Amino acid sequence: MTFSLIGSIVAIITFVLAAVGLPGLFALMVVESFGIPPIPSEVILPFTGFLVAEGAFSLGDALAVSVAGALVGAFVAYAVGRWGRQRLAGFGVGGLRLRASDLDRFDRWFEEHGEPTVALTRLLPFVRSYISYPAGTARMPPWRFGLYTLLGTLPWNLGLLYAGLVLGRHWSLILAYVQPLDIAFAVALAAGVIYLGLVAAGRLTLSWPPHRIRRAGGRPTSVDDPSPPPNEP
Repeated sequence: MTFSLIGSIVAIITFVLAAVGLPGLFALMVVESFGIPPIPSEVILPFTGFLVAEGAFSLGDALAVSVAGALVGAFVAYAVGRWGRQRLAGFGVGGLRLRASDLDRFDRWFEEHGEPTVALTRLLPFVRSYISYPAGTARMPPWRFGLYTLLGTLPWNLGLLYAGLVLGRHWSLILAYVQPLDIAFAVALAAGVIYLGLVAAGRLTLSWPPHRIRRAGGRPTSVDDPSPPPNEP
């Protein structure tokens, strides 16, 4: 018997939608847009489209509820980044501690790439759920954040709902494109755990690309460490 991570997530999503309906759709989209835990809209919305084809509810209602849930989840994540900025600075353990310079890096990224990237990233699988956090730490104006989120969310949600509506009972064909991500997701998760473990142990820096921390005089130093190593005797 094999275990499928994505298959288990699909089972949970389809059960919630079939049992609860539109309130379940709203709740799932809130969690999906918040990003923790990762719940793919690529499963939520096509199955919802199938339920629309079955007459459970209308396409308009499904679109409105899914967009509302996505906006709520996005603003919750935005609030964590914006009003938790001071708490985030210094948060963590050992090498995993988030520094003020990391938050400044988020600010520079938004200055360089522009706020419209919020809308563009809403059209990217998986990545779309996490752009709200740096948007919050960069103090992007809430109304613009909401507008760009809406502009990116509307076509994404409508496209996946319509795909499920057209495919009907064959909505799960979309999973043929999602299923290969099962192994990739597991590998990425394992790599992330190993990377964070090395950062916590003081072997790598918490940056991209990561750098190996050099040790001098028994004290770890890195390219991000502003203090010089102690003098050798």
